[in-house]
Amino acid sequence: MTSIAQFAPASAMQPLPEIDQHPESRHAVIVCNPDRHSFDHSIALRYAETVRGAGHEVVIRDLYAMGFDPVLKIAEQPSNQAFAPARDVARELQELAGCEVFVLVYPIWFGTPPAMMKGYIERVLGAGVRPQPVQQGSPTALLGHKTLLSFTTSATTNVWLDEQGQLMALRQVVDLYLVHAFGMRKQSHVSFDHITEDMSDHFAQQYLLEVEEEAKRVCVDIDALSNGAGRAQG
Repeated sequence: MTSIAQFAPASAMQPLPEIDQHPESRHAVIVCNPDRHSFDHSIALRYAETVRGAGHEVVIRDLYAMGFDPVLKIAEQPSNQAFAPARDVARELQELAGCEVFVLVYPIWFGTPPAMMKGYIERVLGAGVRPQPVQQGSPTALLGHKTLLSFTTSATTNVWLDEQGQLMALRQVVDLYLVHAFGMRKQSHVSFDHITEDMSDHFAQQYLLEVEEEAKRVCVDIDALSNGAGRAQG
């Protein structure tokens, strides 16, 4: 678990604000860490600030602050019955509607995302999705042709994670699987290592600068797509 309060901006000392929440939001930032002082929260805030500075809109979903229930219910499993999302899932689907970029921010715990993030993928991102479209890679209503970006943090080093095959496995099991299963357009994964209590301010700021650059890159990419679509329609 990472707790880097000394590197977090003052706004990270409170639960992340749910800013610009409406269907026209362009980027959905989904952060999962129980420590509101965590470096993951700093990443989420820096990404959101950069995106807003580029003229894009953002909605932040802070899963622990929300008290999100990650447990998939039997009624939410695929069946021959018409899918009716639970109230909390329906609310999330409404908040995420219209987003073109989905950003996952989480620490690596024992080789995988936290259970709450996995539950959000199961209950919200995969809501109502049946096995056959997943196998075919058919675009889903929520995520089809959208962009996936992941930021992960670890107290260990990327060298050690690579030796264990961890980073490659995480990209295969989470990122690439989601892109195929939900018919997304593309994915990118940024892994920050050695996130510890004794991490220097210079080290932390270098990482946050990398977050900014990634956010700007995604904004340029989305703007190019939008402009291309506009010219095609014209």
